[in-house]
Amino acid sequence: MRSQTLRAWQREAFELYQRAQPRDFLTVATPGAGKTTFALTVAADLIHRGVVERVVVVTPTDHLKTQWALAAAGAGIPIDPVLTGSLGREFDGFAVTYAGLSVNPNAYRVRIEARRTMVILDEVHHAGDAMTWGEAVQEACMPATRRLALTGTPFRSDANPIPFVTYAPQDDGTLQSVADYGYGYGSALRDGVVRPVLFMAYSGQMHWRTRAGDEVAARLGEPLTKDATAQALRTALDPQGSWMPSVLQAAHTRLQEVRRDVPDAGGLVIASDQESARRYGELLAEITNEVPTVVLSDETGASERIANFSAGMTPWMVAVRMVSEGVDIPRLSVGVYATTTATPLYFAQAVGRFVRARRKGETASIFVPSVPAVLALASDLEAERDHVIGRPVQDEADLFAAEAELLARAQEGERASDQLGEYRALGSDASFDRLVFEGGEYGGIDVDDDELDFLGIPGLLDADQVADLLRSSRAERSKGQTTKRAAEIGRDVVFEQRRELRRELHVLVGAWHHRTGQPHGVTHSQLRTKCGGPPAAQASPDQLQERIDLLRRWALRAS
Repeated sequence: MRSQTLRAWQREAFELYQRAQPRDFLTVATPGAGKTTFALTVAADLIHRGVVERVVVVTPTDHLKTQWALAAAGAGIPIDPVLTGSLGREFDGFAVTYAGLSVNPNAYRVRIEARRTMVILDEVHHAGDAMTWGEAVQEACMPATRRLALTGTPFRSDANPIPFVTYAPQDDGTLQSVADYGYGYGSALRDGVVRPVLFMAYSGQMHWRTRAGDEVAARLGEPLTKDATAQALRTALDPQGSWMPSVLQAAHTRLQEVRRDVPDAGGLVIASDQESARRYGELLAEITNEVPTVVLSDETGASERIANFSAGMTPWMVAVRMVSEGVDIPRLSVGVYATTTATPLYFAQAVGRFVRARRKGETASIFVPSVPAVLALASDLEAERDHVIGRPVQDEADLFAAEAELLARAQEGERASDQLGEYRALGSDASFDRLVFEGGEYGGIDVDDDELDFLGIPGLLDADQVADLLRSSRAERSKGQTTKRAAEIGRDVVFEQRRELRRELHVLVGAWHHRTGQPHGVTHSQLRTKCGGPPAAQASPDQLQERIDLLRRWALRAS
């Protein structure tokens, strides 16, 4: 067994598993926390002690089979990700998808019975995607010596029980899933295991035609009927309008800022359908002068394109709906949520692609449409949910509405709407609306304000400092609305002076980077050490001027 350094939660969960030695164990850990490493540590220990001889990994997608095989090889457990016949002697196990398992569960049961086997059920909530899938998992994996179930997102809401998961009766008569070990986003954020997420919400004026031929104009996010809200959102996401090009441009500007210090930082656009994905790719090519990677679901070659993007330096990837949960692309730093799907499970899976931390002081920036459903999910990112059976769903806006049913209904609705001609996007524009961070909303911040140059640049501000800056900005603006004009003018003068000094400092730090190759964050840190004071985004005019003067002296000495 190869030694691996475990995070605190992984070590705690592993020690709990070692003490209990259970046949079934459910781990619920937030995306990006490292569920794969934990599972393979358990597997390696069981093989080393002779408890099991073989490891079988069940995944939602073909791409994840390959990803698990690579990770297992690093842990000293060779597994076959493309098993077609007999398992080779060189392998300690194999990987299969839930769909593949359901084709012939008896055949897989025979394989699992033949040896003492550990089954790892990755993203186990998928075992309930179809009743036949759950039955197949139950049938095939029943003889396993050990079963380790993993999930990183809220459980499904339908009444399909997830195999090998314990359900406890609740006072209201429902049954609720029980995790043997849980590690939520809030805990991971406090431990520095995941990045904090800044949601950049964009509104704008939408214009569309209804089936009746009526032309409607409305602002995205303002109170509207359910149908009108859906049509306004579709208008915003239409590649022919101005909303998407504007948001993609803003997202690319953000990504370029991050890439000053993290040269391989990447961005991901999550699209609703293949046609939109292709058009978004064309828009990005025009904006960036570089063709992005476009991944159309789990099609042939998708795994290779994802792997190449993950290991490469190109700035952007576009995916239909999303890259499946569990797909590991740590360099993703900026996202654009350009899909009409807004359910808790789907949103959590999407955001999970961006939260994996690589270095101290990172944040992720995700650009979203300013509609109530999306903003509510962004504000509630730290909520931890379980699978509940027997809870009545009041309507499709219910938090626990069935994910698969909603997705299917959304796609059917869009197809029917297009066929009947009841909707046509006529035009749109985009404007920055608000920033959502750690459950708080910060409106009235101009997207061009200099503060935003500092939010999310690695090494400059940690999560607490970002929150302090945003709260301070909101408080200053609120206070400014209630004071006399003379005082407002005085504050405006100071504010503008700070803005200009920050810009000057940022330009000089950039020039120093090009001369020395030193990351921006390191330079800012050195200037703070020498001159004292808070981060540049919170520094006074005098403190900023002192840093500017010091950096100019450094430049003169280096000439």
